[in-house]
Amino acid sequence: EFGFDYCYWSVSPEEPHYASQEEVFQDLGVSVLAGASEGYNVCLFAYGQTGTGKTYTMMGTQDSMGLTPRICQVRNRFLEVYNERVRDLLRGRERKKTDSLRVREHPEKGPYVQDLSQHVVSDYKQAVELLEEGIANRITAATHIHDASSRSHAIFTIQYTQAILENNLPSEIVSKIHLVDLAGSERADPHYCRDRLTEGSNINKSLVTLGIVISALAQNSQMSSSCQSINSVASEGDAGSTVGSQTSSLSGGGGGGGGGRRHCFIPYRDSVLTWLLKDSLGGNSKTIMIATVSPSCRSYNETLSTLRYAAHARNIVNKPRVNEDASVRLIRELREEIDRLKSMLLSFEMRNPSPSLSDERDGSLSDMVLQNELKVERLIYQTSR
Repeated sequence: EFGFDYCYWSVSPEEPHYASQEEVFQDLGVSVLAGASEGYNVCLFAYGQTGTGKTYTMMGTQDSMGLTPRICQVRNRFLEVYNERVRDLLRGRERKKTDSLRVREHPEKGPYVQDLSQHVVSDYKQAVELLEEGIANRITAATHIHDASSRSHAIFTIQYTQAILENNLPSEIVSKIHLVDLAGSERADPHYCRDRLTEGSNINKSLVTLGIVISALAQNSQMSSSCQSINSVASEGDAGSTVGSQTSSLSGGGGGGGGGRRHCFIPYRDSVLTWLLKDSLGGNSKTIMIATVSPSCRSYNETLSTLRYAAHARNIVNKPRVNEDASVRLIRELREEIDRLKSMLLSFEMRNPSPSLSDERDGSLSDMVLQNELKVERLIYQTSR
């Protein structure tokens, strides 16, 4: 038995328990937008066998919009990971399959793709046009399961920038939404041509690495005594449903383990996909995994594998935080420290009315208050320049 937060039956619209795209958006998409508006990074990714509805769930059709076009707005980026190479899907069709961008890692902001194009949109129409352009540029091929199977992992990124005024200083809160459509998880057919076998090998490599990362993170989360339990509604569903596994609690891959046990090493860099999703898996993000499965009994093994994958992912504990301006955050923390020191100073003076007893401690606390006030003034000056 498997327990998940949501379970959807999306095979036939005529059936009474059919879940529409709108219902899935209300359950999952609304929480994605809410997290981003609060300043958190958010990730929503679809995993499953080819033909089970990953791209339909994430992208949809003209008549039935998926999660991505319902969510996207503001500033967008769109990439695919094909044969362990990163391609920009919004640079036009003239780019060759061999063209690739480099993945780098910022010490504070985490992994990013160097020279990936960024497009500012002012309305929904512009965002959808970018999305459609990227989908058209994506690499697909016919397989024994699907006539136009995605042969790459696609990541559509939306960046929200909110201008705010905090502590009388202009500041920004920047949050990102990663919408991920993974390639099919099934085994490669040995009768494929060489290109299909190479694609399948690289797809399997990245998905195997993703599985290792998820398993290691889940094990670390279970070992850690500081993990918070996830309140969820466990629901049982028929095969052929779309399962939403909400993993908005995730623990990083380093540090000591609970109870003296060592934490597992997390091999994020073993594949481009897991490196790009590092923050979404065990890091600074609220993450949702959608597992798609087939109603066919012939897909039993793939369905079971997908459900086990999702069950592991559900045990990961993330550490999301609001992406506020570092200088403004430091100023706020210093002011809180100043208030705390002033309170200590006042309390000490009330308990020790004699000047001879309180001079030394009084002077020490006063010096700390003065130093912090000078730091605040210096930061305000640097920020406002």
